[in-house]
Amino acid sequence: MTARRIFLLAVALLGMAVTAGLGRWQLARAAEKEAVLAAEQAAETLPPVDAQALVAARTQAELGALAQRRVALTGRWVGERTVFLDNRTMGQRSGFYVATPLRLDGGGADVLVLRGWVPRNFDNRLALPQVDTPAGEVRVSGRVLTHVPSLFALGPESPGPIRQNIDLPAYARETGLPLLAAVVQQTGGPGEGLERDWPLLVSGAGTNYSYAFQWFSLCALIGGLFIWFQVVRPLRFIRRGSRGS
Repeated sequence: MTARRIFLLAVALLGMAVTAGLGRWQLARAAEKEAVLAAEQAAETLPPVDAQALVAARTQAELGALAQRRVALTGRWVGERTVFLDNRTMGQRSGFYVATPLRLDGGGADVLVLRGWVPRNFDNRLALPQVDTPAGEVRVSGRVLTHVPSLFALGPESPGPIRQNIDLPAYARETGLPLLAAVVQQTGGPGEGLERDWPLLVSGAGTNYSYAFQWFSLCALIGGLFIWFQVVRPLRFIRRGSRGS
């Protein structure tokens, strides 16, 4: 075997090793996402948690154990601190997610609640939609989230009622509210001017499987091209030469 063929073989093997490794990594990511989805779906079937469980969850591990658990809370809305998260869709319509802190009974802690979705005013993009925020005691049913769902943003969020995203620690410092680390996504039928047809839980593993297929296909292509140009074609030339002689 010539030095050129040894070099090409090394390059082909390296390319196949890299692409096959990337394919396996994508399969592993898909498996991780499916495991997370299975855990979240299982959490939805567990008994509801209460305010004490939310208050006690301090670490990410403790929060993770409560993720997607159903929750039942009683408290009062801190309506003046409502935030409208922009560019959120529901039913293929664009609007806002409405987030309002709920002061839990006892007054020792607040929890941010994603109350639902409301359409925006496209004639005046700065106009705030009308949302009914009861002043008295309310009961809220929902599911526990470990963070507020976010969208890509070009820079830090400026304070104001309309925002692209909300960073919970920064929002707590801004408002001075004793916010818990958990977030609650309110569930149930429409009410208070809000819709609550939240997206279903999905793993997103399909994207990883697609990428894995592409990497494995590239791996097979590299191997196939090497075999064709360095093995099959030379053998065909040798056979043709032997027949001609």
